[in-house]
Amino acid sequence: MHKKNVSYDVILIAVFMLIGGLIIGFILLSSHKGKSVEVRIDGKIQGYYSLNENRTVNISSATGENILVIENGQAYMKDADCPDKLCVRQGSVSKDGQSIICLPHKVVVEVTGNESEKKQNSTDIIVK
Repeated sequence: MHKKNVSYDVILIAVFMLIGGLIIGFILLSSHKGKSVEVRIDGKIQGYYSLNENRTVNISSATGENILVIENGQAYMKDADCPDKLCVRQGSVSKDGQSIICLPHKVVVEVTGNESEKKQNSTDIIVK
Protein backbone atom coordinates (compact mmCIF):
# COMPACT_ATOMS: atom_id res chain seq x y z
CA MET A 1 0.00 0.00 0.00
CA HIS A 2 2.89 2.36 0.66
CA LYS A 3 4.18 1.88 -2.91
CA LYS A 4 0.82 3.02 -4.37
CA ASN A 5 1.04 6.29 -2.41
CA VAL A 6 4.54 6.94 -3.77
CA SER A 7 3.39 6.45 -7.37
CA TYR A 8 0.48 8.86 -6.81
CA ASP A 9 2.95 11.40 -5.42
CA VAL A 10 5.13 11.06 -8.52
CA ILE A 11 2.10 11.51 -10.79
CA LEU A 12 0.98 14.58 -8.83
CA ILE A 13 4.45 16.15 -9.04
CA ALA A 14 4.59 15.44 -12.78
CA VAL A 15 1.18 17.09 -13.30
CA PHE A 16 2.28 20.21 -11.40
CA MET A 17 5.52 20.37 -13.40
CA LEU A 18 3.56 20.06 -16.66
CA ILE A 19 1.18 22.84 -15.64
CA GLY A 20 4.12 25.07 -14.65
CA GLY A 21 5.86 24.38 -17.95
CA LEU A 22 2.73 25.25 -19.91
CA ILE A 23 2.34 28.55 -18.02
CA ILE A 24 5.98 29.51 -18.63
CA GLY A 25 5.69 28.52 -22.30
CA PHE A 26 2.55 30.61 -22.73
CA ILE A 27 4.22 33.66 -21.17
CA LEU A 28 7.30 33.31 -23.39
CA LEU A 29 5.30 32.79 -26.57
CA SER A 30 2.78 35.56 -25.91
CA SER A 31 5.37 38.33 -25.45
CA HIS A 32 6.01 40.34 -28.61
CA LYS A 33 9.37 41.42 -29.94
CA GLY A 34 9.79 45.16 -29.64
CA LYS A 35 10.66 47.42 -32.55
CA SER A 36 12.35 50.30 -30.76
CA VAL A 37 13.53 51.60 -27.40
CA GLU A 38 12.35 54.79 -25.76
CA VAL A 39 14.94 56.60 -23.63
CA ARG A 40 13.65 58.83 -20.82
CA ILE A 41 15.63 60.92 -18.35
CA ASP A 42 13.73 62.10 -15.28
CA GLY A 43 10.46 61.23 -17.04
CA LYS A 44 11.19 63.29 -20.17
CA ILE A 45 11.53 61.48 -23.49
CA GLN A 46 15.03 61.90 -24.93
CA GLY A 47 14.62 59.78 -28.04
CA TYR A 48 13.50 56.64 -29.84
CA TYR A 49 15.99 54.20 -31.35
CA SER A 50 15.20 51.28 -33.64
CA LEU A 51 16.21 47.82 -32.45
CA ASN A 52 16.95 46.95 -36.09
CA GLU A 53 19.87 49.39 -36.31
CA ASN A 54 23.06 48.62 -34.40
CA ARG A 55 24.33 51.68 -32.54
CA THR A 56 25.78 53.02 -29.32
CA VAL A 57 23.87 55.78 -27.52
CA ASN A 58 25.55 57.99 -24.93
CA ILE A 59 22.98 59.06 -22.34
CA SER A 60 23.91 62.12 -20.28
CA SER A 61 21.81 63.14 -17.28
CA ALA A 62 22.39 65.74 -14.60
CA THR A 63 23.70 63.02 -12.30
CA GLY A 64 25.84 60.91 -14.62
CA GLU A 65 26.53 59.04 -17.85
CA ASN A 66 25.20 55.78 -19.29
CA ILE A 67 26.18 53.94 -22.47
CA LEU A 68 23.34 52.06 -24.18
CA VAL A 69 24.22 49.55 -26.90
CA ILE A 70 21.68 48.33 -29.45
CA GLU A 71 22.75 45.32 -31.49
CA ASN A 72 21.17 42.24 -33.03
CA GLY A 73 17.66 43.36 -32.06
CA GLN A 74 18.50 43.77 -28.38
CA ALA A 75 19.47 46.67 -26.13
CA TYR A 76 21.67 46.62 -23.05
CA MET A 77 23.45 49.10 -20.82
CA LYS A 78 27.16 48.64 -21.55
CA ASP A 79 28.41 51.02 -18.88
CA ALA A 80 27.28 53.55 -16.30
CA ASP A 81 29.14 55.69 -13.82
CA CYS A 82 26.60 55.06 -11.03
CA PRO A 83 27.91 53.31 -7.91
CA ASP A 84 25.83 50.10 -8.03
CA LYS A 85 25.76 49.45 -11.83
CA LEU A 86 22.53 47.47 -11.50
CA CYS A 87 21.46 48.69 -14.94
CA VAL A 88 24.62 47.20 -16.46
CA ARG A 89 24.12 43.85 -14.72
CA GLN A 90 20.45 43.70 -15.74
CA GLY A 91 21.27 42.28 -19.15
CA SER A 92 19.63 42.80 -22.52
CA VAL A 93 16.00 43.57 -23.37
CA SER A 94 14.12 43.00 -26.63
CA LYS A 95 10.47 42.23 -25.83
CA ASP A 96 7.75 44.87 -25.80
CA GLY A 97 7.38 46.31 -22.28
CA GLN A 98 10.78 45.26 -20.95
CA SER A 99 12.92 48.00 -19.50
CA ILE A 100 16.34 48.89 -18.11
CA ILE A 101 16.29 51.34 -15.22
CA CYS A 102 19.15 53.34 -13.72
CA LEU A 103 17.72 54.91 -10.57
CA PRO A 104 20.75 57.05 -9.62
CA HIS A 105 20.68 58.74 -13.06
CA LYS A 106 16.85 58.68 -13.41
CA VAL A 107 17.22 56.89 -16.77
CA VAL A 108 14.59 54.49 -18.15
CA VAL A 109 15.08 52.57 -21.39
CA GLU A 110 11.84 50.83 -22.41
CA VAL A 111 11.21 48.52 -25.35
CA THR A 112 8.16 49.60 -27.35
CA GLY A 113 6.57 49.25 -30.75
CA ASN A 114 7.85 51.73 -33.31
CA GLU A 115 7.35 55.46 -32.76
CA SER A 116 4.58 55.91 -35.37
CA GLU A 117 2.56 53.03 -33.89
CA LYS A 118 2.91 54.54 -30.44
CA LYS A 119 1.64 57.92 -31.66
CA GLN A 120 -1.31 56.29 -33.46
CA ASN A 121 -2.30 54.28 -30.38
CA SER A 122 -1.95 57.13 -27.88
CA THR A 123 -4.98 59.00 -26.59
CA ASP A 124 -5.02 62.72 -25.99
CA ILE A 125 -6.72 64.07 -22.90
CA ILE A 126 -9.96 65.90 -23.60
CA VAL A 127 -10.74 68.78 -21.25
CA LYS A 128 -14.21 70.33 -21.12
